[in-house]
Amino acid sequence: MLIIVCVSFLKIRYIILISIVIRFDNVVSCNEEVPMDKETLDVIEKQELSLEKELEEKLFSRNTNKLGVDLNPVVSLTTIILIAILSLYVLISQQGWFGLRPAIETFNLMTSWIVSNMDWVFILSGNVFVIIAIYLALSKLGRIRIGGLHSKPEFSNFAWYAMLISAGMGIGLMFWAVGEPLTHLNVVPPIFESSNLPAQAMAVTFLHWGLHPWAIYAVLALAISYFAYNKKLPLSLRSVFYPLFKEKVFGRLGDVIDIVAVLATLFGLATSLGLGVQQINGGMNYLFGMPVSTLFQVILIIAITAVATISILSGIDKGVRVLSEWNMRIAFTLMLLIFLLGPTIFIIRLFSNSLGLYIGSIIPSAFFLSMDDGGARAWQGAWTVFYLAWWISWSPFVAMFIARVSKGRTIREFVLAVLVVPSMLSFVWLSVFGGTAMQVDASINGALFSMVQTDYSIALFEMIQRMDISVLRGVISVILSIIGTVLVISFFVTSSDSGSIVVNSITSGGRLKTPARQRVFWAGLEGFVAALLLIIGGNEALGALQAAVIATGLPFAIIILFMSILLIFSLQKTYHRQKRLRDEQMVLRAIEDSALDIDMEPVYREERKRKQRIKRRQKQKEKEEKERNASI
Repeated sequence: MLIIVCVSFLKIRYIILISIVIRFDNVVSCNEEVPMDKETLDVIEKQELSLEKELEEKLFSRNTNKLGVDLNPVVSLTTIILIAILSLYVLISQQGWFGLRPAIETFNLMTSWIVSNMDWVFILSGNVFVIIAIYLALSKLGRIRIGGLHSKPEFSNFAWYAMLISAGMGIGLMFWAVGEPLTHLNVVPPIFESSNLPAQAMAVTFLHWGLHPWAIYAVLALAISYFAYNKKLPLSLRSVFYPLFKEKVFGRLGDVIDIVAVLATLFGLATSLGLGVQQINGGMNYLFGMPVSTLFQVILIIAITAVATISILSGIDKGVRVLSEWNMRIAFTLMLLIFLLGPTIFIIRLFSNSLGLYIGSIIPSAFFLSMDDGGARAWQGAWTVFYLAWWISWSPFVAMFIARVSKGRTIREFVLAVLVVPSMLSFVWLSVFGGTAMQVDASINGALFSMVQTDYSIALFEMIQRMDISVLRGVISVILSIIGTVLVISFFVTSSDSGSIVVNSITSGGRLKTPARQRVFWAGLEGFVAALLLIIGGNEALGALQAAVIATGLPFAIIILFMSILLIFSLQKTYHRQKRLRDEQMVLRAIEDSALDIDMEPVYREERKRKQRIKRRQKQKEKEEKERNASI
């Protein structure tokens, strides 16, 4: 009886397969849910190719090729003019000319109003991004592959993870890993309430550096990469809005979107570069007695920009990728040494307790909004809301770069990798450095905390200098400080490099390959703005620019939320396209594995022709790209 049932089941299976094969006598289109003949398929592929070229021409035709560049003059020139105007305003206001209030006061008032009155927008939107990211990873949409069903990743997993972390927040972890946990330990936050104060302090730090910032990056990066690689639109922020505004994104409306993205990226990078050289200056002052001065910091900016320029000219594969991989190796070495030389057992216990508290209390703590105007609201505005505003304003740069290097990944792989891997590595890093700082501070009666409150940039080096190392303390402290300084410099070079690539791509209309002098120009402009601000206003000028960048976080939060809705609707259609192709491939494999005598040669022949057409299209695009570059 069992044998009869099995035989019947196999017959039914073969009948179903045969019926599918009969319908599958010609390759189906990726855009429809019904089979179609060869002539119809050819027409659709020609239409897709024509549409792709038409969309590219609408955007790239506005580029200028004069003076050996290939860029959108409206986006580029407007950006440069606005940078000059804002820098001039900072200079004039800092000097008190024309009765203007100092820029830092104006921007701080604006930021303060946003943080105080619109804090709920940042808190709720940050949580929505996490929910959307998790939904995309765990739902059926997670099976969609960025770039198409047959697309392959350009970089190894290690190189990919390294570039994600280096571009996303590598330098920030160097700057805040010591100071933030120590501050939360001494000034108890209103969230993650616990009798274990070190674990509470670390859990709060995890909130600021974990799932929430990476969810913002993941959602925006996924949208950009999807519309660029699956919908064949330019790799630019404007492409995300194509479903809503259609061809208008290739005109003035798209220019406005790109200008805002470029300004946020350039100012964010310039601010980070300016603040970062102060940390490097502090490390060199400790190691070599170098003076802490604006002149020396400007020299550092010039040197870092020069190294970043060399990396940019080497391309992503030989530049950013190599730098990012070395960043991870050096960072792991430094973290391992601190872990072994510091309070190892305390760090392990702190990590475990903090992670448990973070996971157990993340929902009430992440959704916390103070009901009064007291200390809790002031704390949240100064920390959580500030961070969310900064991550959102920083997201166009990071998301563009992540999108650039993530082709060939499935959405599930992409989202889980961007969410989980950097978050867990950040948690380990913060536990090692934050835990060591807590123990060092306790051993010297709070002296480290007092120093950190004065200047966060020297926190890492002050901690290393005061670590309780029993053997060769002086030598080991110098070695650790040298490694730390090298790592800070390397992270800054990587950030400058990746930022220049992003700005260059946006200002050229989404082109991935542009003239070398153009990439060098944008790298130099980043360094110039940072150096100029240091010269004309020092910390106050950088603070003013940082406040201005954070203020852009409010409109960006709303834009990204709106964009997420467009993304989900578009992904639904792509899911059915790729599902159909996967089902067809499964049928072919099932028939190959069966004993049915079916002539599959016509199907294979049509599949080979389809792949050949795709290869010809790719070769034609590469040929056109080479001819265009040669003409420039």
